[in-house]
Amino acid sequence: MKTAYIYDPVFLTHDTGTGHPETSQRLVSAHALLSSQDWYGNLSLPGPRDAETKWIETVHSSHYVQRIKASCEAGMPMIDTPDVRVCPQSYAVSRRAVGRQRALAARVKGGEADNGFALVRPPGHHAEDSTAMGFCLFNGVAVVARYLQQRHGLERILILDWDVHHGNGTQHMFEEDPNVFYISLHQYPHYPGTGALYETGTGKGEGATLNCPMSPGLGDDAYREAFSQRILPAARNFGPDAILISAGFDAHYADPLGAIRLNNDSFTWMTQEMMSLADDYCGGRLISVLEGGYDFTALAESVTEHVRVLSQS
Repeated sequence: MKTAYIYDPVFLTHDTGTGHPETSQRLVSAHALLSSQDWYGNLSLPGPRDAETKWIETVHSSHYVQRIKASCEAGMPMIDTPDVRVCPQSYAVSRRAVGRQRALAARVKGGEADNGFALVRPPGHHAEDSTAMGFCLFNGVAVVARYLQQRHGLERILILDWDVHHGNGTQHMFEEDPNVFYISLHQYPHYPGTGALYETGTGKGEGATLNCPMSPGLGDDAYREAFSQRILPAARNFGPDAILISAGFDAHYADPLGAIRLNNDSFTWMTQEMMSLADDYCGGRLISVLEGGYDFTALAESVTEHVRVLSQS
């Protein structure tokens, strides 16, 4: 199994200020543990690449992209909401993060890697068409989905979001698209307030959204039950041509921003299940992208285990 791994020190220059949970230390800790593994040298490491504006604008409005650029370059401390802290480098860092995710998708689709993981920041799944929120500026997973559709002609894209927070931005971007199946399991009620059971898509996309809201305090057994009884049957019925994972690790019991109680073993199990699904339906094509995870030790351990499972032969 050939696994591609995306990381770039440029991501550390997105400065969110003192006390903000989405800090560069998240990536420093995760990369340090991952790169110390004896199998790290077997990973494929695609080079730097910024995202072309045309691909970002497949999911974000042109006005929004220009507003992010202008706000960062003007030294604004935040964009749209107080939790989206930025610095002058944030626009360029966000473009690089999206570009590296697209490069990962190209490598997997082209057969140079079987699957891959992008250790990137800032995260993306809360970013709406024209609004920054939840630490997020550009929705990289959404860009990758549109890229696979429009450049490579893939007809059915499955996005699984296991971040503890519902990916409102991703859901809204695809809720009318029957060819992108968005699945989320997340703490509910919780930020951002979306992701109720009844949210199943709209118009032609009705039925192509599946939310599995999880009550605070639930853990491994509840997640495995949701996977086995709801997520996997629905995913098999969809028959994806590619699988994308918004891999937030803040459902871990140690995370300070959630109240779900997962152990590392659950992330291992979910990864294995999605790999099996990818093998059955899309030639193993699976692209995973970091979203949340705010306890440095738990994040590092979860990311390392996730990539280890991806890279197993």
